[in-house]
Parts: sequence; C-alpha cells; structure tokens
Amino acid sequence: MAPHSTLLGSDITQLRAAGVSLVLDLADGGLPRVLHWGADLGPLSRQALEGLRLALAPQPIGNPVDGPVPVAVLPEQSAGWLGTPGLVGNRGGRDFSTAFRVSRSELTADDEQPGTGGSLLVRAHDETAALELELTVELTPTGLVRQRASVTNRGESVFALDALHLTLPVPAAATELLDFTGRHLRERSPQRTAFTQGLRMRENRTGRTGYDSAYLLAAGTPGFGNRTGEVWAVHTAWSGNHRTYAERTFHAVSLLGSGELLLSGEVLLEPGASYDSPWQYGSWGVGLDELSARFHRRLRSRPHHPQVPRPVVVNTWEAVYFDHDLGRLRALADAAAAVGAERFVLDDGWFGSRRDDRRGLGDWYVSDEVWPGGLGPLTDHVTGLGMQFGLWVEPEMINEDSDLARAHPDWIMAAGDRLPGPARSQQVLDLGRPEAFAHILERLDDLLTTYPISYLKWDHNRDLVEAGHRPTGRAGVHQQTLATYRLMDELRRRHPGVEIESCSSGGGRVDLAILERTDRVWVSDCIDALERQQIQRWTNALIPLELMGTHVGSGIAHTTGRRHTLDFRAGTALFGHFGIEWDLTAADPEDLARLAEWIVLYKELRGLLHSGTAVHADHPDPAYRLHGVVAEDGSEALYALVAMATSELYPTGPVRLPGLDPDALYRVRPQAPGDIPDGNAHHWGVPLPWWTPEGVTLPGRALASAGLQAPVLYPERLVLLRATRVGSASAR
Repeated sequence: MAPHSTLLGSDITQLRAAGVSLVLDLADGGLPRVLHWGADLGPLSRQALEGLRLALAPQPIGNPVDGPVPVAVLPEQSAGWLGTPGLVGNRGGRDFSTAFRVSRSELTADDEQPGTGGSLLVRAHDETAALELELTVELTPTGLVRQRASVTNRGESVFALDALHLTLPVPAAATELLDFTGRHLRERSPQRTAFTQGLRMRENRTGRTGYDSAYLLAAGTPGFGNRTGEVWAVHTAWSGNHRTYAERTFHAVSLLGSGELLLSGEVLLEPGASYDSPWQYGSWGVGLDELSARFHRRLRSRPHHPQVPRPVVVNTWEAVYFDHDLGRLRALADAAAAVGAERFVLDDGWFGSRRDDRRGLGDWYVSDEVWPGGLGPLTDHVTGLGMQFGLWVEPEMINEDSDLARAHPDWIMAAGDRLPGPARSQQVLDLGRPEAFAHILERLDDLLTTYPISYLKWDHNRDLVEAGHRPTGRAGVHQQTLATYRLMDELRRRHPGVEIESCSSGGGRVDLAILERTDRVWVSDCIDALERQQIQRWTNALIPLELMGTHVGSGIAHTTGRRHTLDFRAGTALFGHFGIEWDLTAADPEDLARLAEWIVLYKELRGLLHSGTAVHADHPDPAYRLHGVVAEDGSEALYALVAMATSELYPTGPVRLPGLDPDALYRVRPQAPGDIPDGNAHHWGVPLPWWTPEGVTLPGRALASAGLQAPVLYPERLVLLRATRVGSASAR
C-alpha cells in the first residue's frame, strides 16, 4: 500500500522512526499531548498504549483545578495550565483564554514501511472565542519531531494575536540545559545551566535569527556529552524574531517551547484570516552527536539539497575589500584557478556609488565608475578559467546616501516619521511594501539574466530596529521575514541553477527556514582558525558540513590579529564547504603549493565529508579536541586532533575514535598534508611509535574504547587521522 490517511478511531497513537517513539494522547476531545518522546518503545498494542497512559498519569494533588491538568502541545489555561500559554491574544479584550475541542484528527502513515514515522493532523475549534486551530505533528523518517499550528479567525471582528507557542515535554531526568549565545565574530557560543524550577526564556528581537539566539535549546541528563547521556532539543525554523524557552513547574512538568515573537499589534487577524506558526523541530538522542545526526539526515533528504560536489570557493572580500580593479581581480582569479579553486565570488563594492560601506546600498546597477565595461570582462575571464562566478548582494538593506533612498524615502522601515538610528550607515528596505519588493526583484533578476552568475552571497548586515511599515508605523518584522522568503523563492523559481548563501554580518542568520531556500550559510566573519574551531563545531550541531562556509584566511587573521600556520587554517576549513578568503597574489610560492595540496585533499574527501556522520569525542583533556566524519557504511573515516591550548598533561593521553563499526578492523594512519605533529617531541626527534605511514590496525571497538596515544602538539595546531576498514575483527 502507498502512504495513506485515516481518521483516528482511537484517542491514542504511536509514531516510530529511526529509534524514536512519539506517543500522542487525544483523550476526552482535547488537543494532543505527548505521553512519550524519546527512545523507541517498540510496537505497542492498543492495550499497551492505554497501559502507558495509565502508568504515566500524574497524581492530581495541589493542582489549580480539581483533577488532572493535561498539558497539550499547545498548552491552555482552560485545562488548568498556569504556565506559559500556547496562544495569547484577544478580541477587544475578550476571548483571551481558549478551550479548543478536537473536531477531526487524521493520521498519515506508510503501511509498506512501518516504523518510518508519520503525521497527525488535528482540527479543533473554540466556539466561544470563534477561533479554529489546525495542528500538524510529524515524526520524520530520521526521527525528528516537527510541528506547527495555524489559527483562523471565524468571528466577525478582529482578533489580535500576540503569541502562538508549541511545546514538547521532557522527562524529569533532564536536569541540565544547553543553549547558545554569541556576538559578531563569536557566533554560537555554548552555555550550560541547571534546569531549575520556573521559566528560562530566550527572546530574540533582532529581526533575524541573531547571534544571541538559543539556536538549539537542549535539555539532558546530568553531564550529557557528545556521545553520552540522553538529550532532547528544540529548534525554531524562523529567520525573524522568535522565542525559545524551558519551563519546569512544581507539578512535575518540564517543557521545551518555542514560536515566533510577535511585536505589539503585528498580527491582527481580520475575519477569515489565518496565521501560521513557524515549524518547531525536536530531536532526541543518546549524546549530542546522535541528536545532530537526525537534523543532518533530514536536511540531506530534501529534494533541493545540493547534489553536486561543493566547489572550492574564492571570495574577494579580505583580499581586496572595496578596491575593485579589473587587473587586480583578474590576477586574483588566475592565482585562484592555479591552486584549484572552482568558484570565484566578487564581494561588496561593484555597484552604484559603493566605494565604502556608507553609500550606494540599494542601487543594484553595475558601477560605471569602477566597471565601465560592465562585469562582462571579469565574468568572461573567470568562466574562461573554468570557474563559476558569484556575486555579493544585500537586497534587504539601503543606505540613506543612495539614489534609491532619495527617490523613495518612504521605502525605509520606520516607526512612523522617526527613522531608526543607522547601523553600518544603513537602514532596512521595506520588502513588505509591494513596489519595493517588485523593484528589488527586477534588479536581481536582471543581474542574473545579464551575467553568468551561478551564486549569490546574500548578506544582511543590521538588526531590525523600530522596523515598521510607513506611513502607519505598524510593526513589520513578521511581514519583512515572509517577504524575504518570497523574494528568494521567486528568484530560485526564475533561476533554478543559482545557489544562494545566507550571510548576515557573518553567521547571524542560520536556521532551518532560511536553509529551505539557500544552499549554505556563512558561518562567521571571523576566519581565525582557533575561533572557528568552536564556531564551526556548534554550527554543525544543527546543520551538516556541506552547508557550512569554511574558508582559509591569510596568515594573520583580519579580525583578531592572530597568526596561524597554513596547515592549521586549512585543516580547520577542511571540515565544511571549503573556500579561500586571502589575497593569493601576495602569497609565497611555498604557501600556494601547500594550499594546493590541501585543496587536492578536500576534493578527494568531500564525498566523505559531505555525506558521512559527524562525530565528536568526549576527550577529558580540555586542551585537545577530536572531531571527524565517519562514512555512513563505516568503510572509512577522517578525524582531526586539535590542540586548542597547552595541556596540563605532557604528553596528553590516548584519544578515542568514535563512530566506527565496532566489529570491523581498521587501519589508522596519519593523513597528509595534515600528518606533521608540530610539537617539541617532533622537533626533538622523539617518535610516536604508531605515527608512521603504515599506522596501526585495530578493531573499531578498541579504537572507541582504548583509543590511540595522541601526539604532542604545539597549541593551535592540528593533525589528521585516516581510518580505513580492512576487514572484520572476528576474522583475525
């Protein structure tokens, strides 16, 4: 049988996929609540499901109402829940509390492939509040929970919607929280706190995903790590304002919740109008690696996921900045092609009066001053070298000093007549305004039609402060976010071969909604390899390596002033979508030759790096980190051993290689060009016995449990280890 839909004759159902069970309870006509989300419980009969409901029913003592208080995926005060409500709104001060009753529920599953998940669609209504609700709760084939809600106003007057939150429960054993903070040049910095009583709320009001966003909000058993401990996490797939929270009550209820953060008056539902919440994603795993792998496999299963090898990128920003000169850029393209680059991206400064970052933004016409012959002479040269051509744009922003702003000052977002304070000398262009949207679409479409542009680096360099629609001044972040999605979607429809990178002052817009219409994210404007080790690791907690822009910068990092070896810079960039942001025309011949070696390795291994499972060891020495990628079939793996600082141990102890087939036999050896253990022992001629071209052969189980003695490294150095399956451990 093909996938089918059935009306539920039962008030309880179970979905199973990829080692995960999701048990949903719709008892007494109320909204669905989650009885279990976590490890697979196996196929349960109707009797067993009812027994599970009975076994997990809380004792109703001390509740705000008599009897049990069911906490649905959209919690309601009418059920007795006095925590954060799922829906907040009113109709002229009335209908502030809903009591939805389910009128229809429909389960979609595949009979031919049981255990591959499914989807529950629930329709409910509140006759008093004159609202209809549609809930979709899915368990994807990779074991992710995915849910969203839509509310429709069936009344005769406006309903002001202030919030629509969805939740997923976690067990009492999850007593520790992990989420993220950050800033420009230091995105996605992890922070851990105890999961205590009360509400931990993370709100983002920047108008983009933001640096200081929760990103993933995870709750786990004490001390959970990369490979150990149960952990549950939620992510909000939304690129505008959003809210993520963890809430624990004295009624033994622990929730992870999220939704869009709506500004005051932003969503006013006219009669018959609807609001759709963002998708909320939830992942469970034993250790963070398993949790992340569910997201990675989901992204890789999309029809529009990049299918061709990710090309080596050269971006011109840190090489030339605003100094656009045809001869210089041709020379840079020549040097890029010589080391093996496959895509050349011209960054900011090619349009209008844009000779610095204070003017010209919004004037998307090729500058006659800098490019009197248009971009053709450069694009012809780049494509003639066998490389793709890419271009930087920032369509959502505008300089006040621009022809567009002078012609249409009312297209700038503002709270009434008062302009927000400029940031980077720019304001926000109101794409929610149809004529502004049409103008930007026409300009980008013309560029993509005129030139052989295969890639857009799409930037977004300021927060949305007082972002209102003029002349009313009504809050407009919600509409701006949706308009950005529409703009990207329409450009992709007209130019299906063009790839888009999400850049936002670096890594300020990284979420699963923007990745529905982009092909990679720029992880950070900081290319310092030491900083990148942490930024890339935690970006990878949500998205796979092939969607992460990772570049080799110059010898001295432009954003920190640190000096790093080429091997450390290139070995860091290897684990992602590899690129270069460096004036190669000024590089030493020795550096160029070494960079070419790393590019050869990237091209050899990108099939593994961009399809395998990302793994991270729980190494006890904080000075050393080990991460890598293991092929889905366990046939091979590549690991990086990274010295972040000097160690208290001298030498450091063995490192374990996670993720290998425990019953297979592997040959582990150093991988050139990352095979030089640059440390005092190396320079003193004190060899590490197994560190030879032949390496050592051991079962996967031994490599994961006993490990290998790590070489002593100078701080801010790395080496690569290659593991290749050579047989079965039981056969020896």
